[in-house]
Amino acid sequence: MPIFISMKRGIVFILLIVSITITAQNNCEVTNKTFKAGEQFTYKIYYNWGAIWMAAGEGSFGAQLTTLAGRSVYHFIGLGTTYTKYDWFYKVRDKYESYADTLTLKPIRFIREAHEGGNYTYDDYVFSQRKSKIYSAAKRNKKPAVYDSINISNCTNDVMTAIYYARCIDFSKYKPNDTIPITFVLDGLVYPSYMRYLGIETIKDDNLGKVRCIKFKPKLIAGTIFKGGEGMTVWMTDDENKIPVYVETPIVIGTIKAYLINYIGLRNKMNCQIH
Repeated sequence: MPIFISMKRGIVFILLIVSITITAQNNCEVTNKTFKAGEQFTYKIYYNWGAIWMAAGEGSFGAQLTTLAGRSVYHFIGLGTTYTKYDWFYKVRDKYESYADTLTLKPIRFIREAHEGGNYTYDDYVFSQRKSKIYSAAKRNKKPAVYDSINISNCTNDVMTAIYYARCIDFSKYKPNDTIPITFVLDGLVYPSYMRYLGIETIKDDNLGKVRCIKFKPKLIAGTIFKGGEGMTVWMTDDENKIPVYVETPIVIGTIKAYLINYIGLRNKMNCQIH
C-alpha cells in the first residue's frame, strides 16, 4: 500500500510486540463513524538517501462494498508501486486486499501479493472468528505453497483492517504518551502491538494548507525495508474522517516520506483545516 504496505514484514502504521503497560487487547470494539464505501486516498512517496530527495512512487488505499459468500462486506484495497524509472533500484508492485464485516470491521479474508525487489510473496488468509483460527495458504518466490492454520484472538486484524480499525479509534479518550493496543497477523505470526498517541499537532500540507492532526507512532516490525521500533510517525486529520495525511519513517537505508495528494468519497465534512 502506500507507505503503509510496501514491505515484507512490516506496514503503514503497523506495529510490534507490546512492551509496556498494556499487555492484551481485550476490548477491541469500535464504531465506524469515519469512512464509507467509495472513499479513496492517493499518496506520493519520497525517498531520501544522503542529501537527495526523490519522488520514488505512489500508493493508495480505498474501501468498497462487495458481496462475499452471500453477504455484504467491505472490500479494502491497498496498492503500492515504485515509478518505473526507479525499478532498477528497488521495484515494488504490491497489492493488499481485505474483506471485512461491515459492522464490526473484523476480517473475513485477506490476500497479499507483493513483488518487492527480487522477492515474491503471496498470502491468502481465511478467518474463522467462530473457531478463532485462520486457514492460510502462503507462497514465497518459487517455493511450493504452504498450507497451515493460525490460532488467533477475537481482536486479531490483518494489516488492512488494522488501518481502518485504527482510524475508528476515539483518540479523545487518551492522553499524550498513552499506548493503544492493536493486534494483527502478518507472515503467519500474530503480533500483539500498539500505537503511541502523541497528541494534537498542526502541520502545513501543500494541498490542504494548515491542518490540525492527531499524531501517533505505530511500533513497526523489523523487516527487509523498515526498521523495528517507534521510528515511524503518522499525522491523521483531527476530525471525524481521520485521514492519514503525512507519514515519515526511517528505513534500513535512508528515509521515506508519504504525502496525501488526492482524496475522494469522504464520509464527513472536513473541519480540521485552520484558516
